[in-house]
Amino acid sequence: MRIDTRTVNGVTVLDIHGKVTIGEGSVEIRNKVRELLGEGNKNILLNLGDVSYVDSSGIGELVSSFTTVTNQGGQLKLVNLTRRLRELLAITKLLTVFDCYEDEDTAVQSFS
Repeated sequence: MRIDTRTVNGVTVLDIHGKVTIGEGSVEIRNKVRELLGEGNKNILLNLGDVSYVDSSGIGELVSSFTTVTNQGGQLKLVNLTRRLRELLAITKLLTVFDCYEDEDTAVQSFS
């Protein structure tokens, strides 16, 4: 798994590539989100369009990151969910927890 970071109109976008699974993948997201919060970045957008697989640990990490950001007074949103990930979030009723967007422009605008 790899995470690329960029900023678009004051929103920190994390482009996540590969598999988000138990072990390194989920820990990497947690560490990156905490690092961003420590730097004062409170608006975080996870771009999941290039994520090939997410296991239960990965789902748990998305929820944990969402909670951490929210508790710090920030917002964490998701964009470009794969069909499989959208189905997983729907089955687990987490689709109602996360703000999910089809395209990045709309997602970035939603932070203002």
